[in-house]
Amino acid sequence: MTIASTIADSFERSFGLYRDLVDSLDEATLGLKLPRLPSNTVGSQLWRVAGARESFDLAIQADERSGFSGSLDTPTEKRPVSEALRNSAGGISSLLGSMDSSSGVQNRLIIDLLGHETDHQGQLIRYLDGLRLTIPESWKVQYALG
Repeated sequence: MTIASTIADSFERSFGLYRDLVDSLDEATLGLKLPRLPSNTVGSQLWRVAGARESFDLAIQADERSGFSGSLDTPTEKRPVSEALRNSAGGISSLLGSMDSSSGVQNRLIIDLLGHETDHQGQLIRYLDGLRLTIPESWKVQYALG
């Protein structure tokens, strides 16, 4: 297996985890914040994931870091959140599949995006725990959670 296929596989695994998470949440959960702690909402966490994918997609294509912007306007509604995550995952998968070679900047951006995916998974595990929500089975397996 090449490093490029390993990275692509890691992204696909991450995309699947987010799909499983959104499938397990009801719409009301997207508006929840951690109790008694400064936090944003579950939906805002997912907004950041989709927006980062979209932003990094553009940055990787441009071969330079370029700000943050996202298409998701309503991180409190399940359908738009699910669609933004699905579409942004498709964009990254398509981009990675179309790259015959990459620059050092592009490599760094790809690795940074994969790290961002994982960072938010860790944060969302804390949200699920703090809000006493069910953790999807795929997340339990991925992170050896009980």
